[in-house]
Amino acid sequence: MYNIRACDYVPSPHPATSDRIIAAHYYPAWKKNATGVHRGFDDLHDYPERTPLVGYYDGDSPEVADWEIKWALEHGINCFIYCWYRKKENMGKPLTAEDLRLGESLHEGFLKARYASQMRFAIMFEAQNKWGGSDPEDLIQHLMPFWLENYFSRDNYLKIDNKPVVFVYDYQHQLRDGMGGADTQKKAFDRCRDLAREHGFDGLIFAVEYRKDDPSAIDDYRARGYDFSFAYCWSIKEPNPSDERVVELQLDKIRKKMEEIPDFFVPTAACMWDPSPRFVSMPHIYTPQNQTSLWKLDPNHWRKLLAEIRTLTDALPEDSVGRKILMLDNWNEWDEGHYIAPSLEFGFQYLQAVREEFTERDNLPDYRLPETLGTNSLNSQWDVPDLGEKPLHCK
Repeated sequence: MYNIRACDYVPSPHPATSDRIIAAHYYPAWKKNATGVHRGFDDLHDYPERTPLVGYYDGDSPEVADWEIKWALEHGINCFIYCWYRKKENMGKPLTAEDLRLGESLHEGFLKARYASQMRFAIMFEAQNKWGGSDPEDLIQHLMPFWLENYFSRDNYLKIDNKPVVFVYDYQHQLRDGMGGADTQKKAFDRCRDLAREHGFDGLIFAVEYRKDDPSAIDDYRARGYDFSFAYCWSIKEPNPSDERVVELQLDKIRKKMEEIPDFFVPTAACMWDPSPRFVSMPHIYTPQNQTSLWKLDPNHWRKLLAEIRTLTDALPEDSVGRKILMLDNWNEWDEGHYIAPSLEFGFQYLQAVREEFTERDNLPDYRLPETLGTNSLNSQWDVPDLGEKPLHCK
């Protein structure tokens, strides 16, 4: 009431200790007019429950990144995996940060954040047809030099056994087709590993997104030089599944993968799926007809899912990649409808479940918000709607 700033900046994080890498997928689409396919926060005016607790924010803000780093670390999440897009017209050419789609959150936000050194990060190469892919020469001559200089050389880039990890989303096979046959792709990947060794690393790890159950596809990915597979999210086809059923279906998928490819699989825990805002902004991809299964785990069932995954992965050998990493879907897919970042509807409950199940709980999280401390200068781009008496779409 006296208009006093309690803090000059985001308070320092007090991380919780975890025995593994807890990596949340990160969607960097929250800069005004940046996506080219949807309207960002402007698609959420009818979904006020999805409002981040920081409010609508500028995705290229280091202050936003520091709030996210703080909240993640204090609940055991110690790595963000940034969706990484290359512009189509840049294929076959030298790469700069300006040649990235949605690169602002990583390059202008996270990498310039005060607390970034405390948080690991990685990239997931989104080799979708709408964006840029690569071929062997381009991968070796253009992508690898950029990755080495801008990412791998940083102490906080995700490495396992001194090997940087590159995640690949090749759902439409643009990268596979650009690489040619399996032998050609493996040779290109192996050359990238050699380049990494020349820069002081012990190699390079390539991980491929694959959530289906075709053993021949796994054999092909192995032949192409990938080191393990993961799911960005889990597809659940049953209409209106109960929370118990969603937990059951995810665990069934994870158990099956662990039994069939224990050396080639990292588990993912998914919290929800409801892309309803995109029915308006992206009707050519998302419609009520092709998205019949909309679901949202309440925080208690989310915690149950995490506890079961913890039990399963604890039984793996210590050197197993599935014992070293857990992936969380997703930090901030606000409009596609899967997010664990603090929100108006759920507060910090999803993060609290992660802390309770995967950390030693040896810290005291700080639940003060930017507006409480008087540090909030996070939004200079978005028009914030007057929600009035608009009801929340709470479960």
